[in-house]
Amino acid sequence: MNAENVSSRWFEMLDGSLNSLLATRLEGAPMNVRDWFVDEGGQCQPRPAARPWDLLRERYYLHQFLTEIIEIVGNAPHELDEWDFLPQIRRKVRQLIVNSYWVKTQCAAPSDRASVNITTLYDEIGYPLTVQNVVTKPGTLSSIHNHGSWGVVCQIRGEERHTFWRRANPLKNPFQIEPVGDRILHPGDILSLHPGAIHQVETLEPELAFSFQLYGDTQPKSRFQFEPATQTAKQF
Repeated sequence: MNAENVSSRWFEMLDGSLNSLLATRLEGAPMNVRDWFVDEGGQCQPRPAARPWDLLRERYYLHQFLTEIIEIVGNAPHELDEWDFLPQIRRKVRQLIVNSYWVKTQCAAPSDRASVNITTLYDEIGYPLTVQNVVTKPGTLSSIHNHGSWGVVCQIRGEERHTFWRRANPLKNPFQIEPVGDRILHPGDILSLHPGAIHQVETLEPELAFSFQLYGDTQPKSRFQFEPATQTAKQF
């Protein structure tokens, strides 16, 4: 099956999935979802997930969501402390995904020569948030990296395996890392990341994966791609 047919079939499935999700939302039916938090040591911990039917709003737009996120992180005494508000941010992300059909349609399959397609949902000079939809082909494997900021990922379609790493000897060599464990995200799951969390993401067969991703203000000097074999890292 060629890439064009794969993309067409996937978008037909996505449209059906979104219509089903919208019907579920309107009916107030429960959805089996889970929230996770990954700490600086790579431990993936379950967190309470808000019930979708408690988050229903008649109208909820992206600009409202972004304004509320800015207000939440504005309560932090310093931008490095913004991750303390991840419980509130996770809840708002879930509320957006439950209520905004538009956000879940803003995506495109990767081209034949690419494994990833990123759709930026909002951007302006100096804006402290990164908000995007990401679609990846099956078998795509990211670098081992951190984000230099807190992050929240909501899996919308497909499945992705996140493998978590930690610094094995942070005092002598902060780039010496070792694997800790992994977690497979299913549709509806939300994963939140401490600014120091290190992970690698693999898109599982057989279908494309689609996720909504939100990140805080990236600290460029703290964002790295890691090479375990050489115990080195580079900024990116």
